[in-house]
Amino acid sequence: MHEHTKIPVAPVTEWRAFRAANPDIEAIDAFTIDVNGNTAGKRLPASDGDKLYEDGVQYSACALIADSRGLGQGPLGIGKIDGDPDGTALPIAGTLTRVPWAVTPTAQVVCQMVDVHAGKSLWFDSRVILGDVVAACRDAGLHPVVACELEFYLIDPKRGPDGQIYVGALPGRTPSRRAANLSLEAVEDASVFLSRVTEAARIQGLPVCGAVAEYGIGQYEVNLRHVADPLAAADHAVLLKRLVKGVARSLGLEATFMAKPFADQPGNGLHVHVSLVDEKGKNRFGAAGGEVLLRRAIGGAQALMYDSLALFAPNFNSQRRYLGLFVPTTRDWDHNNRSVAFRVPAAHGQARRLEHRVAGADASPHLTVAAILASILHGVRNELEPTEPLGGKASTGSDDDFPSDLIVALARLEQSALLGQYLPPEFLKLYAQLKRGEYGELIEGIFNREYDFYA
Repeated sequence: MHEHTKIPVAPVTEWRAFRAANPDIEAIDAFTIDVNGNTAGKRLPASDGDKLYEDGVQYSACALIADSRGLGQGPLGIGKIDGDPDGTALPIAGTLTRVPWAVTPTAQVVCQMVDVHAGKSLWFDSRVILGDVVAACRDAGLHPVVACELEFYLIDPKRGPDGQIYVGALPGRTPSRRAANLSLEAVEDASVFLSRVTEAARIQGLPVCGAVAEYGIGQYEVNLRHVADPLAAADHAVLLKRLVKGVARSLGLEATFMAKPFADQPGNGLHVHVSLVDEKGKNRFGAAGGEVLLRRAIGGAQALMYDSLALFAPNFNSQRRYLGLFVPTTRDWDHNNRSVAFRVPAAHGQARRLEHRVAGADASPHLTVAAILASILHGVRNELEPTEPLGGKASTGSDDDFPSDLIVALARLEQSALLGQYLPPEFLKLYAQLKRGEYGELIEGIFNREYDFYA
């Protein structure tokens, strides 16, 4: 455990006060957040709430480093040669809420997994990884403010004969057949869904601040407000994905954050907005000398982009997103230009910020934010200068240095001495082994199109 990583364990009085205010609650979902940004844990009867808060709940510590399906790959032998030991999941203070979309009155709480004997955080926990990067930033006098934007598609729960997915529609509506970027009609068509998302977010305390129809047919984006705690910002992104999927299911639909669910439609991105503030909360990018600081942050983001790509695009499908429009395959940056990796929006003063547009919506928000903040710290600490801004043109093609596929990206991640200055090298090795194992199991099967090409 890194000594400066704190475990904000919730007192049992938090649960008792919540239960008194919500006497109808029958169950509580206690979960941790894994390396993919998914939630995993146990549903307990409400009568076990005191025990959960006093002692935690035990389940496989390997759940933190499961593959995209929730299955173990045994990276570095964890979960395999060690006998797959349990960890103890302890409720995190302030994360207890209702689950508004649940059929049975249910609560949820985010937990931190700790060693069952020592009671210390586990070094491979993605929340710990991010927490340590944030601590390093603050030690250097940098105070990041972060917000995440997530894109997703609403899809039909019924699959095609070969497992393919289709755009979904709310009851009484027909699926759209055309793209409707920024269409208020498309928002109105999904108004029941979006209203329930907004209400559920209010109940759960998630700082949702708007939704728009995106470029894809049936694609939407829900935005989260900037917060001064990057760990909370990443938690918000994970909890919003859980919320969106839950509300969609309650309406007979599904939601997918798959990076490229449709070959002929835009992919789903995770865009991260970052500004740096001083101790009083004043935006340093928008203050005197802020342009120099902003340029150094961009220089760092450029320096670490390709080494971090396997975190931003963590699986086989993730790589398909880079074939689409407005998805960066170069290190370009610019002002008010959505075709580049690093965009400086047309905002001033307290709103001055950097938008990092590289990651897909299937990436771990915690690891994505950790890599972004590490790159900004690197750029500021080493006074890096970025390339010249693109100048209003559309960024096209790709750099010769752009990792060409997942296996190349994983090798670059694992071997990165530069990224290893900010994220534990042992974690980079673990992550690469995990994702190689997942990839290997995926390609063991034969894809249907192979018969069209080779039979």
